[in-house]
Amino acid sequence: MTLGDLQQRFVNLLRKRVRNGELTERGLARMVGVSQPHMHNVLHGKRAFSLRTTDDMMRQLRVDVLDLIEPDEWMSPRKRS
Repeated sequence: MTLGDLQQRFVNLLRKRVRNGELTERGLARMVGVSQPHMHNVLHGKRAFSLRTTDDMMRQLRVDVLDLIEPDEWMSPRKRS
């Protein structure tokens, strides 16, 4: 698992929350100080957040790295690339 994998899982979590009506693109954009079009592009896979922005959002939404990892992945051996 890479940082990129975790970042993608976080974006997937954000997409799910927007779809479920828990959050809005505009609200997320305001939360971290990015434009709504940039947020839209990130959520649709056309752009990416910086690691700093991802960290800030995770902190504000109280999402921990362990929330992004499935329990069966915790114990799986690390793969080297």
